[in-house]
Amino acid sequence: MNLREIFESMEYGPAPEDDGPARAWLARHGQRFGHFIGGRFTEPGAGFASRNPASGEVLAELTQATEADVAAAVAAARGAQGKWARATGHERARHLYALARMVQKNARLFAVLETLDNGKPIRESRDIDVPLVARHFYYHAGMAQLARAEFAGLEPVGVCGQIIPWNFPLLMLAWKVAPALAAGCTVVLKPAEYTSLTALLFAELAAEAGLPKGVLNIVTGDGAAGEMIVAHPDIDKIAFTGSTEVGRKIREATAGSGKALTLELGGKSPYVVFDDADLDSAVEGLVDAIWFNQGQVCCAGSRLIVQEGVAGRFHDRLRRRMGELRLGNPLDKCIDIGAIVDPVQLQRIERMVAGAAGEVFQPEISLPEGGCFYRPTLITGLEPSDPLMQEEIFGPVLVSTT
Repeated sequence: MNLREIFESMEYGPAPEDDGPARAWLARHGQRFGHFIGGRFTEPGAGFASRNPASGEVLAELTQATEADVAAAVAAARGAQGKWARATGHERARHLYALARMVQKNARLFAVLETLDNGKPIRESRDIDVPLVARHFYYHAGMAQLARAEFAGLEPVGVCGQIIPWNFPLLMLAWKVAPALAAGCTVVLKPAEYTSLTALLFAELAAEAGLPKGVLNIVTGDGAAGEMIVAHPDIDKIAFTGSTEVGRKIREATAGSGKALTLELGGKSPYVVFDDADLDSAVEGLVDAIWFNQGQVCCAGSRLIVQEGVAGRFHDRLRRRMGELRLGNPLDKCIDIGAIVDPVQLQRIERMVAGAAGEVFQPEISLPEGGCFYRPTLITGLEPSDPLMQEEIFGPVLVSTT
């Protein structure tokens, strides 16, 4: 056997990340969590389970927010807002720097907990998400110090209601929370019901880092809890990241209310390949564009448009590359594709692909038992008017036309 044959026949061995520290943290809380309001956790109440999508195992029981819970969180944020807004930029920056350092200190715990709760590969949560979270807090700590000079005459909006999705739970929290705190606003945040655990860990560590009570408040729950936040009259601004459908409803609900509004909604980003492209490099770029985070990315390159003269060759190379992708336990550092976040999302993907026109290709990759796994999928021969060329699938599915 020559060297080339050895390399071509080599298999990756499993390299699982130890999940012991994350499970110890869950056990320390009795695997039950209330809301985080006014600098402390409330008593756990009736609610719902947060599950590991790779196995279906219940990780923790979370509390469904009621109107009283949301009102208490808003009251805590309102009570803290005046003093926080009056703090100097340097005072706020010290807290943001402390949060950044706390994230770095607990980076491995955050990464493992994120993968357990969300299903994304540990390499992505460890090497991309958590480092970016720390960088966002560092950046906005600097911005807090410059705000009065750079934005002279502007005042903090007030209490911000923030609703984040499940595809990048901790990173989306950082995108929302860091700029709000830097500007002198206080926050009532609702994480997605499927992926609330890293937000609760962040809240606990924020209190440990000395963030003033009431500046950050977190309530857990489903879409009904989000509706309560949107409708609350004492919230000054709503920030939402999620589906276009829900974004439209929020715009309707806030119209005429005087609330400031930020919406970051879905997309169907094109990936265009011309006949003068380096096809192998284009394939590698496309693999990252669509199968990163199982395709659960609002800016995923999910719509492939190939110049006709190279379409056949490009699709053939892409199919071969798809067969080399490794799908499995998200805690394994050697896998490329983890689990879909929840059975509800998995069933949605399956329905959309089942009703697709065109030719559906999936590589012969074995699926682990008991979890929400879906093979990387390529659908070719579609027309620009076909529904899947226009509708966001939010999964590891690439659709293509020429």
